[in-house]
Amino acid sequence: MIPYSDLPALNAILNGTAAVLIVVGIFLIKSRRQRAHRAVMIAAVVASSLFLISYLTYHAHIGSKHFLGQGWVRTVYFVILLTHTVLAAVVVPLVLVTLTRGLKGRFDRHRPIARWTYPVWLYVSVTGVVIYVMLYQLYP
Repeated sequence: MIPYSDLPALNAILNGTAAVLIVVGIFLIKSRRQRAHRAVMIAAVVASSLFLISYLTYHAHIGSKHFLGQGWVRTVYFVILLTHTVLAAVVVPLVLVTLTRGLKGRFDRHRPIARWTYPVWLYVSVTGVVIYVMLYQLYP
């Protein structure tokens, strides 16, 4: 079993993996490679789901870590954290609806919501890695 103290690094890896998969998935659908797009986006959902499980496990056992940076970087950190947190709550239902519509073949309803889901999900995944770096690497 992985120690709880290692979960933040795992979370960053999972977020980064999801971000890469999201970008690859968008490239694939723009290249009209629907089967590959579907597989990659399912993998992105799996990576994000594993992240969420790991994140909740860490915070249930360890709690929160306070940001130690001072000055302007503190403001930057909290702006990123606030937008990340709000959009993370929004992206869960967006991903679920987008995924469901895609898997059911309801592409007429999938595309419009996917256009919103993609940038929000990508932002949440990338800022998750940024938060990890700021909180655990730059200002531990």
